[in-house]
Amino acid sequence: ISHRASRGLRWAAANQSGAAARGGPGGGGGCLKWRPQRAKGMAEPADYPPFQLGKPRFEQTSFYGRFRHFLDIIDPRTLFVTESRLKEAVQLLEDYKHGTLPPGVTNKEVRGKSLSYAIIHPDTNETIFMPFRMSGYIPFGTPIVVGLLLPNQTLASTVFWQWLNQSHNACVNYANRNATKPSPTSKFIQGYLGAVISAVSIAVGLNVLVQRANKFTPATRLLIQRFVPFPAVASANICNVVLMRHTELEEGIDVLDSNGNIVGSSRIAAKHALLETALTRVVLPMPILVLPPIIMSILEKTSLLRSRPRMILPVQSLVCLAAFGLALPLAISLFPQMSEVST
Repeated sequence: ISHRASRGLRWAAANQSGAAARGGPGGGGGCLKWRPQRAKGMAEPADYPPFQLGKPRFEQTSFYGRFRHFLDIIDPRTLFVTESRLKEAVQLLEDYKHGTLPPGVTNKEVRGKSLSYAIIHPDTNETIFMPFRMSGYIPFGTPIVVGLLLPNQTLASTVFWQWLNQSHNACVNYANRNATKPSPTSKFIQGYLGAVISAVSIAVGLNVLVQRANKFTPATRLLIQRFVPFPAVASANICNVVLMRHTELEEGIDVLDSNGNIVGSSRIAAKHALLETALTRVVLPMPILVLPPIIMSILEKTSLLRSRPRMILPVQSLVCLAAFGLALPLAISLFPQMSEVST
């Protein structure tokens, strides 16, 4: 998250996404240090926005603009880009950068090639492993969500799915980290262990409490257990943020002027950044882990699923996929990467 003060200053911290620790592929995040210029020979269709390398296609001051921007970033079609097409895209962007584009190339064509940012880390220039890309977060994360929401879980299955979920989140965070300011590996390990311990302990503890609640009927007990993953995951996400970035509250984060020049650091900005990050990581799992149990409790009462119990798992998987696909772009679009706060 970045914050901009109303007096022409702005301060920058890590990205608020629950899945990424940098500005996001193609989303800037301070990855490109030069000011992009329009390449020579580039055609400019009136119906397509001008392309700027390192700049989002849509306006980032509005929620709708950020939402459309992140829809591009999480587009799963980028998972199927071949190596040859990726090299072609990288070469076209290099030609754009140096003003040597072939005649007749349009903004739309270059914009399409810029989706390579969803595949290649802008700081390290290394290809991100497919399951850990932002575009792979939903397809590879949905099976984990389905596992978290399975009914009648044992102690072992509860521990396994909570561990797998936090491990997947940790790998995505590390693969999409802000590599311009390297953090010690020990900090990532500390955040990972804290998230796993808090998620597992809360999930197991709540399940034990529900099972010992004699006042609940078996059906009510089963329904309540379906909602246990949300407080466990949300608490783990907050724990991860605190352990990974608590030093920012003491040291502050960089403050920039209107031209992007660092003029100091601010602990006030760090506080705002961490609060927004924590809020995002609570909002993200809410529809993913709350909506499916509600919807499935209704669908399971229908004659279709009662007569065909084997369809429950496939239907639940589709419901989780839809909830995940809706929640991710909405949650990471809540706050702009450059926000204004009075000083």
